[in-house]
Amino acid sequence: MKRLDYTKVSVKLKKSEWRDEWFIYLEAYPVYETGSDKPKRVREYLRRSITTPIWDKRRSERAVAGRIKYKPKRDDNGVIQCKSKQDMETCLYADGVRVLRQKEYDNMALFTEQQMEMAEQSERSKCNVLEYIEKLIKEREETASESIVVNWRRLHTLLSMFAKCDYIQFSQIDMKYIEAFRSFLIKAPQGGSKKGTISRNTASTYFSIFKAALKQAFVDGYLNCDIAAKAKNIMFQSARREYLSLEELNILAKTPCDDILKRAALFSALTGMRHSDIQKLNGQR
Repeated sequence: MKRLDYTKVSVKLKKSEWRDEWFIYLEAYPVYETGSDKPKRVREYLRRSITTPIWDKRRSERAVAGRIKYKPKRDDNGVIQCKSKQDMETCLYADGVRVLRQKEYDNMALFTEQQMEMAEQSERSKCNVLEYIEKLIKEREETASESIVVNWRRLHTLLSMFAKCDYIQFSQIDMKYIEAFRSFLIKAPQGGSKKGTISRNTASTYFSIFKAALKQAFVDGYLNCDIAAKAKNIMFQSARREYLSLEELNILAKTPCDDILKRAALFSALTGMRHSDIQKLNGQR
């Protein structure tokens, strides 16, 4: 069965060559055989015939030898109408068989689509998690701030460090793997020439990025469930923040000091901006 092609089963009539009667058969179209893209018509004769069909004068078929052929009249359910009660029972029987065959084709199509989806899911599950995160990083380079991109890159580095390789299949990602990486992040080393481990809050940021990547992977079809939603976050620790009281600020303002340094210190204290952020300020920002 070819995906997305709807096979319709219909009850049809064929005129007998010898008698004034019509044989009833089912016709299914389009039907695709395995390995073929060419549609076929499949006919199933029911070994039933009728002699009193009612013809629909408003619906004609192509003329044969100068004679106009009309299509059989049908009710709202598509059942062929006949004059005799016996023929009507035959047509109702034919429609019952048609319903059964239609369900069979519908189930075949559904089963085929499920098989194809499973095959596609199997292929996606073999994709590299690290390459996928690299793709997400490139997307964020166009819109996100530099600090966010840096955090994503660091997450990529730590994940590769944890895996001890540059290839992680999505099929490897389960709760056990996520929890192991979570534990690794809590004691992960700092980058560059810095010694020691990253702070718990930094680990929490990296783990949140990792969960966001898995969430997007689920949306994109690389994971068959939203496994990231089941993982517990690394809790933030309240950081101690130093600040000056109003009295201390007044003393600072009166204390002799380099004018630029004093103004920068007061500006930082009153706005909460870091010294590094103040240095980046210019006329446009």
